[in-house]
This record gives sequence, structure tokens and C-alpha cells, in this order.
Amino acid sequence: MTQKTYFGFGSIHNLKNILKKHNPSSIFLLTGKSSYEKSGAKKKLGSILHKYDIVHFNQFQENPKIENVVSGIKIFKQKKCDFVIAVGGGSSIDMAKSINVLSSNSGNPEAYIKKEKKLVKKGRILVAIPTTAGSGSEATRFAVVYIGKTKHSLEHEFILPDYAIVDPQFTMSLPRNITATTGMDALSQAIESYWSVNSTSLSKKYAGKAIRLIIKNLPIAVNKHSKEIRGAMAKAANLAGKAINITRTTAPHSVSYPITSYFGVPHGHALGLTLPSILEYNSQVTKKDLLDKRGVTYVKKTINEIVVLLGAESVKETAKKITNLMTKIGLNKRLNELGIKTDKDIKLIIENGFNADRVKNNPRRLTEEALRVILYDIR
Repeated sequence: MTQKTYFGFGSIHNLKNILKKHNPSSIFLLTGKSSYEKSGAKKKLGSILHKYDIVHFNQFQENPKIENVVSGIKIFKQKKCDFVIAVGGGSSIDMAKSINVLSSNSGNPEAYIKKEKKLVKKGRILVAIPTTAGSGSEATRFAVVYIGKTKHSLEHEFILPDYAIVDPQFTMSLPRNITATTGMDALSQAIESYWSVNSTSLSKKYAGKAIRLIIKNLPIAVNKHSKEIRGAMAKAANLAGKAINITRTTAPHSVSYPITSYFGVPHGHALGLTLPSILEYNSQVTKKDLLDKRGVTYVKKTINEIVVLLGAESVKETAKKITNLMTKIGLNKRLNELGIKTDKDIKLIIENGFNADRVKNNPRRLTEEALRVILYDIR
């Protein structure tokens, strides 16, 4: 599947022509609760959508739950929606992607999410409009859904939005903490994509550009709302999304899921906690624990390229640069500062931190023993 992407300030006006082309009779508009208005998207879209029949859905939590998906599907079908617009952060866009594709495939949605059944039909035309510079969900064929405390990922070409409108104006009013956590999400995605066993020359090109943009602009973006800085971060997030769409994510994402689901740490922040340590861990890859078929020398060369991209001279300096970035943007770096204090807490993360779909993409095999060392080291 191919996607048409519109980027830049004012690119939201392309929505008029998209709607004119497809002439929908009932639009499923999925948005965040408060972000839709605060971002300025409600005002801008209101002037475009007033001619159309709109079904507005925003009843879901920050980390998409299966229950929210099921209720969304019910409304989608009842109202006979034939077009989808998703406006918001990663959770909003993921929710829209799930509801859209699962509405077109019969049977229990949970069976598809758990990979017990395969998707056979594409959903309706979907336009994704991000209001954060982080997840890059508008550029991926994945959709996160939580069943209980466990994170699952729908994955299929059918899920990729048909259109992405990346208009940085909707990120101009982002609060400092959301700018910080979503920015770390984009950085981790870019770095993970770069070292992923599935990386290609194209994914590395996307990821490399994203890394450079984030390192330069994120420390400024948390305190400044200039068009130049916000535009750079929006671009970086989209590039990181394009990169992981090719490669998928790796170990830091796997470990982040229980940190988010059990301890309420925002996704991007959870990623930043282990990213420096896993960078160092991957740099010490050996033939015995190698997962990348391209070899130990290739992986070490790749890690060195990441060092250069972050403007450092060694792996240790790079790891320190990431932790210093966390400090600059106001994010705690220690687990105990986030309520993760006991041996029982660490055990809980380890027991739930080995998402097979993510860990297998890491260039070095992550063992429970190695993860235990990493977690105690940052506690």
C-alpha cells in the first residue's frame, strides 16, 4: 500500500481536496479529548467539515484498550461510516487504525489482535493528522492495542493510513511534558530502527535524518514554540515513523510496555529510561548472542554510526548524551523516582518485558539476566 503525505504549515487545507475526491456520506472523526481543541485542530477542521455528516468519537484511554476498540467498531457500523479522519497523538491514530480495519473484517476483534485470525479486508479511506511530534503513527502499518495489561500490535499493510497530513501548527501549543515524552518516543524509534536486524539503506536514511533533527531541536522545543523548531520535530517524528514502518522496533520498546502499563510512565519516557543502557549493551555484541545475520562487525559499525549521528565520540559518551538530554527536557532518569522501587517491581518488568515481536529485532539477544542488570543499574 502507498500513502500520500502532505507536510508543512497550512498543509491541513489539503483535506478539502481529499474529501472532494472521495465524497464521503458519513465521516468517523476520531480525536483526543482535550487535545483536539487545544491544538487548534477543532477550529481548523470545523471550517472544512461543516458540510459533512460527522460521527465524533473520543471515548478511549491514552493507551488504546480492546474495550475502546470494540465500542468504536459498534458505533462505526451503526452509523455506516465510510471515511475516517484521525486527529491526535499516537493513541488516537492507533485507535482509528484499529477501529477502521477491524470494522471491515468479520468476527471477534480480539482474534485479529492476538494474531489468531488474519486480516483479509482493508478498511475505509483513512486520513491521519498528528497533533504531537512523537509516535509517527501516521506513517506506520501498526496499531497498538492493550488487552488487560498486555500490549499487542495489529500489523498489516491494510492498516497504513491512505493519507497523512503533518501540519506542525497543531503541535505549537503542546505542553512541555508532552513535547518531551513524545520527542523521546521519536528518538528511540529512530535509534532502534537504525540498529534493527531489519534495517535497510532506506530505513537508515530516514532514521539518521530523524536522529540529527531530534538531537538538535528537542532540547529547544520543550521551552520554545517557534515554527522552525516545531516544524523540525514534526518532520523528525514522521521520518522515525517511516523508518520503523520498515524495520519495526526493538528491545527498548519491549521493556517499555510493562513500565507504562503497570507504573503509568508515559511511553516515550519509559523508552528513554533504558535506551542508553541498551545502546551500550548492543555495542558489546558477540558471536554467541548475535541476532543480526549481517555479523558482529556490521552491528558494531552500525552502533558507531549512531555515535556519530548523536555528535559523540564513543558509545559511553553517546549514552551519557541521551541521559543528559532527558535531564534537559525535564524527565526523571531513575526508576525509583517514578515509583519503581522494589525487587518485586523489577521482577514484574522482567516477567512482562520480553515482547517476542520486539526483542527478536534487537541486534543482540537480550537475556533476563542482562535486563536485570540494566534495570538495577538505573533504579
